[in-house]
Amino acid sequence: MTQNWLELDGKTIIVTGGNSGIGLHIADHLREQGANVVVADLSVETGTVVYGKLNVKTDVTSIESINAMVDAAVEKFGKIDVLVNNAGMNMPRLLVDVYSDERNYEIDEDAFNKMTAVNQKGMVFTTQAVVRNMLKNKIEGTIINISSESGMEGSVGQSLYSATKGATNSYTRSWAKELGKFGIKVVAVAPGINEKTGLTTPAYNEALAYTRNIPVDQLDTGYEKSIPLGRVGKLDELGYLVAFLASNKSAYITGTTINITGGKSRG
Repeated sequence: MTQNWLELDGKTIIVTGGNSGIGLHIADHLREQGANVVVADLSVETGTVVYGKLNVKTDVTSIESINAMVDAAVEKFGKIDVLVNNAGMNMPRLLVDVYSDERNYEIDEDAFNKMTAVNQKGMVFTTQAVVRNMLKNKIEGTIINISSESGMEGSVGQSLYSATKGATNSYTRSWAKELGKFGIKVVAVAPGINEKTGLTTPAYNEALAYTRNIPVDQLDTGYEKSIPLGRVGKLDELGYLVAFLASNKSAYITGTTINITGGKSRG
């Protein structure tokens, strides 16, 4: 067990989308630092898995499901100190599909509704439910919103995703001003592509390559050269940053988006 240098012992932290990808890694880092972690994810069954961890099956697009998850977290651990809004989705789409008359990779109502439901509605109403509980119990807590370098920079095929992550950054700034008087911090973290996420699933890769009109095997060509540090990020680096922001050692950080992109994005 890693030494609990961030002193998260006794803190209860919800991680949405915490059963896979960067969410799983974040949840593991928080537990290593002594936190009680609630994994809120559509892919888990509700119930305690191991000491200090509670899985709650959650659909972040459903307010009823969100409220039930918050109730389960409070029933198990008594309070909520930190929320990590990690649940998200990315469907590469062009504004106008100029490569095919079928328009399979063009922004349509279905893609728009799905991405805004998860990336914006889910974040807004999960935060609302958690903050209501924090205010009720006079908890000076922390909201950590997982954004993306795409929220700082536009890119081909990513306008819809970029817009949802840009909204994440805007919500972060506004909520920090609304909630600061209650001692509640709100901060966003914007990672770039890291060693295990990003170009991951065949369906995603196919869609992204299509929107850029290149073969799939050329997707990552030259990407590392665009990063000043010359490499993609490590999951540990992201995990420790989130754990630090969840701790009392970051008590004066709020209302900002912290880039963790190796210098690629400096917005």
